[in-house]
Amino acid sequence: MSGRSLNWARLAFLHLVARPLAALFTGADVVGRERLPSAGPAIIAANHNSHVDTLLLLTIFPARLMGRLRPVAAADYFLRGPLIGWFSRNLIGIVPIARHGGGREDVLAPARAALAAGDIVIIFPEGTRGAATDELGPMKAGVARLAEAFPDAPVIPIWIEGAGRVLPKGTVLPAPMNCTVLVGEAIRWEGAPARFMEALRERLEDLRKSAPPQRWLSDRAADPRPTSAAAAASGPPAPPSPGS
Repeated sequence: MSGRSLNWARLAFLHLVARPLAALFTGADVVGRERLPSAGPAIIAANHNSHVDTLLLLTIFPARLMGRLRPVAAADYFLRGPLIGWFSRNLIGIVPIARHGGGREDVLAPARAALAAGDIVIIFPEGTRGAATDELGPMKAGVARLAEAFPDAPVIPIWIEGAGRVLPKGTVLPAPMNCTVLVGEAIRWEGAPARFMEALRERLEDLRKSAPPQRWLSDRAADPRPTSAAAAASGPPAPPSPGS
């Protein structure tokens, strides 16, 4: 298939297959959608508890931006075979990263190339899927290196609540449960990696604390009223403290 044909195939997959699946299994509510970037280059930094995270992040953007979304993913997992490799590259649109690069290998070069091309790079700073407890694990500094390389690109923190219960690590069959995607205010690079990482963690933790309780989709259908926590989450998250 030509590059143009593959792009249309990807857009069709995301719009006609991935988006309905995300709605079916998560019924996801998006809080702060207006904070999503309207163009690239930009960086999405989200927590990671499930493969459902990527599905949700690929489907909350308008169709005109879907072709620009590039999730960073482990090459050893998503390119482990010809079929899954083709699917991951051409339909999901991954930026493959070597998790165990050694020596002087620049493992973030593909992500920087995507940003240079004007794409919206999706990165999970925890580096791997965590437990289904919706707790934020230790974060790697790769996102800070990308922000340093593209200081004008906004870094958008996103907290995904509930995806780890829909499809926990190690399981195959999803369990339908309402998820919430909370989009925070953009963080800008200000020259200090440690300060940037601390500000990102604080912003993600603020979003986590504002997330509403999760419910089975059957319960949500019976009581569609938004929770007070969701309403509170629609306001801007607390900014990092001056001492961070």
